[in-house]
Amino acid sequence: MGPRHLEFVAGGSRLWRLSRTSDELRIHPAPRYTGAMTFVIDDAFLPATLTAHSMTDEGFAGFCAEHPDLFFEMTAEGEIIVMPPAYSITGARNAEISGQLGTWAKQDDRGIACDSSTGFALPNGARRSPDAAWTLKSRIAQLDPASREKYWHLCPDFVVELQSSTDRPRILKDKMREWLANGAQLGWLIDPDHRSVAIYRPEGQVETRTGIDSIGGEGPVAGFVLDLSLVWNPLGA
Repeated sequence: MGPRHLEFVAGGSRLWRLSRTSDELRIHPAPRYTGAMTFVIDDAFLPATLTAHSMTDEGFAGFCAEHPDLFFEMTAEGEIIVMPPAYSITGARNAEISGQLGTWAKQDDRGIACDSSTGFALPNGARRSPDAAWTLKSRIAQLDPASREKYWHLCPDFVVELQSSTDRPRILKDKMREWLANGAQLGWLIDPDHRSVAIYRPEGQVETRTGIDSIGGEGPVAGFVLDLSLVWNPLGA
């Protein structure tokens, strides 16, 4: 079968066309976001990808604020990725990871931990959000004071992505490689279904550990140990 198509109204009478492949949903021909568009995408078609004109940090933040029930990232090519809210169990797992990282960051005092609501403006032009991240305070201090209150224009030193049932593995692995290509010194891709952690390092190696109950940080986050027991099973039973 070829791509699945669906038309829907966006911005009054204007029609966009969506094509679905096995990996993603794309909106074409590429419409341009004007700052006043509204759109509706059925959950069955998420995540979706659309193309917009170049946006400032303020413009992108405003676009996201107009659609609070959805989650957005922007690729280096200017495509906007539209995602539904995380499932409840995924949110609980994210909170556990962010909580442990935040507690360690306060004790260590060299860097700042951020959760999945945080956006970063990467060197390649993308605006991405990891599920958890840690960045050296010394690097943040080098940013322009005004920009510290907006998206930080840097890549975190350490990132964590949590795979959920709605994530497409290929896309998530590409995102991990993007983090490393933009300056991350360590990345973890955590897969609760298989109780495994894929470790991404700048040298390009990917090491996967399976059947573990904890994992220790290295490089920028040496000394951090993530207890995975409540990530694998948030109910603790």
